[in-house]
Amino acid sequence: MTRSSPPALDTLVDYWFRYHLAKAVIAAILLAVLVALGVRLWRAFLRAGDLGTVRRAAVAGAGVLVTTLAVVSSVLVMANLQGALAPFSSLVSMLPVGDTSGQLTDTVGEVRAHLAGSPTAGEQIAPALDVMVRDFSRFHAVMAVIAAVVAVVLISMSVVSWTMFRTRSPDRRARRLWGSFGVVSALLSLVVLVIGVANTTTAVDPVPALAAFFQGS
Repeated sequence: MTRSSPPALDTLVDYWFRYHLAKAVIAAILLAVLVALGVRLWRAFLRAGDLGTVRRAAVAGAGVLVTTLAVVSSVLVMANLQGALAPFSSLVSMLPVGDTSGQLTDTVGEVRAHLAGSPTAGEQIAPALDVMVRDFSRFHAVMAVIAAVVAVVLISMSVVSWTMFRTRSPDRRARRLWGSFGVVSALLSLVVLVIGVANTTTAVDPVPALAAFFQGS
C-alpha cells in the first residue's frame, strides 16, 4: 500500500496477497497434474482400437472430464494470480457495497459521490481514493496481461492441433481428436481475448467501472 496506510490495512492486504498466492500455486500444481493425466488418457484413447466400445467411451469420457477440470484450474490460476498481484483491489471487491445498514455506509457514500463528481468537476481526488483508483487500474491491467499470455498459448495450441489434423489423414480417430482440440482451443482463445480487451479498457479508464462497482452494478 502507501506509507500513510493504516498498519491494520497493510496487514490485511499482505494476508490477502499470501492467500491468493497460495491458491495460485495449488491451482498451478493441480493444472500440471491434470495436463499430464489428460495427455495419458488421450494417448490411451488413440491406442484403444482393440478395446470394446464401452471401454473406449469410458476413456474418452475420462479425457473430457480431465480436460474440463484443466480449463477450470487454468481459470483459478488466472484469477488468483490477479488477486496476488493486486491484492488491495481484490480485497475491496469483497466490500458489502450494497448493504445500506452497515458501518461502511457513510464511507461508501462518500466514495460514490467523489467518483461520480471527479471526472466532470475536475476536483482533486483524495489520496486514499487515488490509491484505490490506481490499484483498480493495475488490477485489470494484470488480468489483461495474463489473458494475453493465455490467448497466445491457446492460439498456439489451436495451430498445432489443426496441423496435426491435416497430417493425420489415415487415422480417423486421431483426426477427430485433433480437430476437436483445434475447435475448443480456438473458441477458448476468443473468450480469453474478449476478457483481455475488457480488462484493458477498464485499466485505461478505471473510474467508471469502479464507480459502477460502488453503485452495486
